[in-house]
Amino acid sequence: MMSLQIGLAVAGGLVLAGVVAHTAWSARKNKPKQPTPELTSDQAPEPEHQPAAGSAAPGDVMHERHEPRFDGAVDQDSGLAALSALAAMMVIEKKPGLDALIDVIAPVLLESHVSGEAALVAIPATRRVGSKPFAVEGCNAGTGEWEFPAVGQRYSAFQCGVQLANRMGALNQIEYSEFVMKTQAFADAIGGEPEFPEMLDEVARARELDQFASAHDAQLSFTVRALQTAWSPGYVQQSAARCGFVAGSIPGRMALPAMHGGAPILGLVFDTQAAIAEDPEQTALREITLVLDVPQVLRAAQPFVRLRESAIALAASMDGAIIDDNGNVIHGDAMDVIGSELEKLYDTLDGRELSAGSVLARRLFS
Repeated sequence: MMSLQIGLAVAGGLVLAGVVAHTAWSARKNKPKQPTPELTSDQAPEPEHQPAAGSAAPGDVMHERHEPRFDGAVDQDSGLAALSALAAMMVIEKKPGLDALIDVIAPVLLESHVSGEAALVAIPATRRVGSKPFAVEGCNAGTGEWEFPAVGQRYSAFQCGVQLANRMGALNQIEYSEFVMKTQAFADAIGGEPEFPEMLDEVARARELDQFASAHDAQLSFTVRALQTAWSPGYVQQSAARCGFVAGSIPGRMALPAMHGGAPILGLVFDTQAAIAEDPEQTALREITLVLDVPQVLRAAQPFVRLRESAIALAASMDGAIIDDNGNVIHGDAMDVIGSELEKLYDTLDGRELSAGSVLARRLFS
């Protein structure tokens, strides 16, 4: 009898141990993937053997040592060539002033020069007309260039402008009337005389521009969905950082910065609530979304290529699948079609002098 009881107790213990082990295994399996610790420079393992100066280990290739040069020449075999190319790419595009292509412009004529200080005092405090940007520029009497008024400068003429359209819609008659009132108040304050274009003509031009912009405003997105194990926010951030993304100012937002400055090439979005949770590493994420705002990014930056490469790389490293808005897997041939259509869109924007990534395009599609 005792042997039977002992056997049953042993069997029960084994069953209980199995249940506990299975529960622990399931919990570990379902736990969101965590970021892996990164080795710092002082933690990196030291090589077992370092060759003496001037010698090389078997199989190593000896490279000739190059002295630094200060004669203006760039050694193509050194890092100077890369630095020179990087500096050329990082030249920031100068922001142009008002442009008749996307702005209503009202000249303000003067009888005599006006100081920058007087102009700054007269400029309206609110730089918007309804939902459209409002701007004032002066013609610098010394340089002849149009610029925002500055202290210590004198101006021979001014012009006020309001944008015809943006992603909030076209300039309407109410907004145009507000533009007239703001411009007139500024002109009265500096002793100028404004000349306004015909309202109905400008409102009609705004509608046409808005129709064009609406028909050619493309924002592409690819979603990467986890196939099995979910991800923690830290795991997502680490994986995205390896693809060049950096953290944004808003939790759950990352961006792939552009070499030349300006708008990021891509955005990466995941659940904000997961990013700000008390214990975010225990929060499970199953999807991230890559976003390309086409009109905001230069064509030369090849943003769709970067979108495609980033999505494929993240899906491979995070064990995920690339899907569309309907949850269908996106294959390579479908991406090829999207890329071809995107090239046509670029050509259309170029033909309208609103090339993707240009300052005018970024203003219009904002």
